[in-house]
Amino acid sequence: VSNTASSLRLWALSLAHKQLSMVFWEMVMLPPLQSCRAGGSSWRCAVPLFFGFAVWVVLTTAIICCMEMLSAFLHALRLHWVEFQNKFYKGDGKKFVPFSFQTMVENMDDEE
Repeated sequence: VSNTASSLRLWALSLAHKQLSMVFWEMVMLPPLQSCRAGGSSWRCAVPLFFGFAVWVVLTTAIICCMEMLSAFLHALRLHWVEFQNKFYKGDGKKFVPFSFQTMVENMDDEE
């Protein structure tokens, strides 16, 4: 079941990437394309399309990379806290006591 859920999660993430890319395409590229349909010289169409495409590529790539970094971080966090803690962690070790020179000197005085 967990392998199927993992595959479904990856599929959902790829679908989200596609939809987000489509939204950016409609926001950035459609206005220059619509202005070209109205008529005009080829340079009047080419320059906005060139810069619009550059903005679309940079924006889409940056946001998708950020989404992937967040996804990888959350997946690693889930593996540590859900999978590892439930299967292997027992919590029956020694209590942590931070190192202190003061405690060391006090223990040496007690031994003498």
